[in-house]
This record gives sequence, C-alpha cells and structure tokens, in this order.
Amino acid sequence: MSGPSPLRSFARRARHELVDWVRSSLPALAFIVAFRVGVVDAYHVPTGSMRPTIVEGDRFLGAKFAYWFADPEAGDIVVFRPPPNARAVVGPDVPRLVKRIVAVEGDVVEVSGGVLRVNGAAKREDYLNEPPAYTMGPVRVPEDCVFVLGDNRNNSADGHYWGFLPRSDIKARLFARYWPIGRIGAVG
Repeated sequence: MSGPSPLRSFARRARHELVDWVRSSLPALAFIVAFRVGVVDAYHVPTGSMRPTIVEGDRFLGAKFAYWFADPEAGDIVVFRPPPNARAVVGPDVPRLVKRIVAVEGDVVEVSGGVLRVNGAAKREDYLNEPPAYTMGPVRVPEDCVFVLGDNRNNSADGHYWGFLPRSDIKARLFARYWPIGRIGAVG
C-alpha cells in the first residue's frame, strides 16, 4: 500500500500554510486598521485652494491624535468635516476640506488692505499665493472654534465665506506629504 497521494499531501501543506499565514497576518492587519482609524490617515487634496503650499493631487499623512492632548495653533494645516455653514458654500457632498488655521478661540481676526491681522497685529504670510483681495472683520473667534483660510486666499471657500470651524469638526493635522515623490517632506 502506498502513502497519501501527492495531491492530498500538497493540499494539506497548502491548507496548513494558509492557516499559518492568516494567523500571523491577522494581528498585523488589526494593528494597521486600528492605526489608520485612530492615529494616522492618508489624505488626497483635489483642489488648488491651498496653493502654493499644497498642489492639486498632493497626498498627505494626517495625525488624528494631534489635538487629543494639545490645542490647535495658528499655522497648523488641518483636515476637517465642513460644518453646516460651510456646506452651503462648498456643497453637501464634499466630505472634507483642508485649510490653514490662522486664529484660535478668543483671537480677533481682520483682513483689510491685503493683510491678515490677528489681535491687531499684521501676520507675515510668506506662503500665500497672493494677498487677499477682500475685506473681512474684525470678528472674534468663539469658544471651541478656530478660524481657517486657504493659502490661495482669493480662490478658497474658507472661513472668510462661511465663518468659524468648530474644533470638533477637525479630523487631523497634516504633517507629511508622501506624494508626489519629488515633494516628499514635512508640511506647514
């Protein structure tokens, strides 16, 4: 009598390898999912509202935990769910926006003469595409809110159109560009 058939032996080895692979891969997969859900996520920017800092098609990593233990700061670039007042401007189907925080709760914001002023002080903004061609404010940023503007001020549906961003709508703070390869690096 001969031993098990080669096909049966192969099937047994293959099943054993598959079970072993699944057992060793599940913890890694669970870690990746948990990491992405709670810690870091990838974001794609489809518009030019943040030019020249962010160009259409750039891809970023965002820290979802950034504001668990710290407050948002002026200069942070954030991904957020558009609040209801922004949805009236950008449309109901836009899942998220990317803008720069220029003021935090309690700050007084004003834009005039092509200059952003926060608490009366003119802000130096070397990252702008061009100076804003509109006037706004002065307005005080309410409690638990921030004020966001795009770096492409004259072509950005941002806070100067729709007002303040509740902190609870912030999803992540962008920290690194990973695409395109020629522009890989920190963002800010």
